[in-house]
Formats: sequence, C-alpha cells, structure tokens
Amino acid sequence: MAHPVRQRILLTGASSGLGAGMARQFAARGRDLALVARRLDRLEVLRDELLARHPGIRVAVAPLDVDDPAAVAAVVPRLAGELGGLDRFIANAGLGMGTPVGSGDPRPNRQVLVTNVLGTHACCEAAVAIFRAQGAGHLVVVSSVAGVRGMSGTRTAYATSKAADAVLAEGIRADLLGDRATRAIRVTTVHPGFIETDINTGRRGPFTVDLDTGVTALTAAIEREPVRAYVPEWPWRPVAALLRVLPLPVARRLA
Repeated sequence: MAHPVRQRILLTGASSGLGAGMARQFAARGRDLALVARRLDRLEVLRDELLARHPGIRVAVAPLDVDDPAAVAAVVPRLAGELGGLDRFIANAGLGMGTPVGSGDPRPNRQVLVTNVLGTHACCEAAVAIFRAQGAGHLVVVSSVAGVRGMSGTRTAYATSKAADAVLAEGIRADLLGDRATRAIRVTTVHPGFIETDINTGRRGPFTVDLDTGVTALTAAIEREPVRAYVPEWPWRPVAALLRVLPLPVARRLA
C-alpha cells in the first residue's frame, strides 16, 4: 500500500546512534526534521552537517529530556509549529545499561524504566495529541527484539521496558482504530536486533550488523509503515518467533 510522504519528522534521541543515523537518512530523502535530545551541542553539529549537505531542507533542534513530561508537552508542539505541522514522530530516545535485579543498586534499572517507558509514554502523548488534531500522522515507537522475552543480567530492565513500549504502541493503535476520525493515524512498532551502537556495548551477538546497515534497514522499514517490523528482517523475525516459544533455559542461551 502506498503511503503519503511524511515530510515533517520529529525524532527523539537524535544526537547519536540510531537517532543521528535516521536523521541523516531522512535528510538525504529531502525531509524536514525536528531533532531533540539532551545534548544540544551535538544536535547543533548534526543540524549544521545536514543543512550543509542538503540545503533545501529545514532542521529545527531543541534540548529535551524525555524524563520531564512537562518539557515534552511544551517542546513537541513548539517544534511542530516551527515545521508547520507534524507528519511523523519517531520515539527513539532510550537507555540500555542496567544491573542484575537484586544486585544491591536498583538505580540504573529504575532509570532505564523511567526513560524507556515513562519517557516514551510522554512522547506518545504529545505526538498523538497533534495527530488527533490533524486527523493524520505516523507514530513510530522503537522497541527491541529484546522485548520479546525476559532477559537476564544487565538486560532485565531493558527488555522489560521494550516489552512495555510495544504494548503501549499497540494500545494506542487499538484506540485510534476505534474512532473513524483517527483511523488514518498510523502506528508502527519497530524491533531492532543487535546494531552497533553505544546502547548495545557488551551485548553484541553473532548477528550484529554495523550502524549504517542497521539504520538503512530501520529507515526503510519505517517508510513502509507496517504495524510491526523487525530490523534487519533477517534473522530477527524468525529469531523473535523462536524466542516466544522456546523453553526459558534455551531462550536464555539464545538471547
């Protein structure tokens, strides 16, 4: 199915990794961008790079900590206003490093859960409010293959948060489908596998792909606007299917 070109895109967690990579890919496609992250200095460097390479696009940047719901509620509509509206919102910001549960220091796990679940929720609230008012838009929630099954060690909180993100996206999709006025709003959940980013430091398995390969697959999947995508499709779709049905001791070794 052909989808409208999503010209105006807001991307969270855009200062590095998948976020910066997606910004470069969408800029090369001629899209206008609103980029947010906690590190404004990196966003400004990225903005200048993108405008130098693609002078016909618009790039707005703003500092934003998604852990602050009031800030999200203020910054997202302001940036949408700068672009004259919003066609796609990619909720990408997240943290990866936790600690084994019961290790004596729960703070890293709590921070992962706050940022990845509550921060993503705040972003979805702001984005969907705009899309409801417009009657159209595309919400993209970046989950993970890790969210398919419980993970051990330092991955437990991360996998939990990404499972929650996937359920959040599905709940939003169900809600929007229930009203004829909002059925044109698309919701996509993407499940990246192991891609060489800082968030996967120390967690890279045999199927790890380099950042450029991963970002290219991710951007292409988002452009297709499926309900759910695994990135890269091979091997992560069959791996995810296996993870769902294997006994936990086997799934633990595979993960």
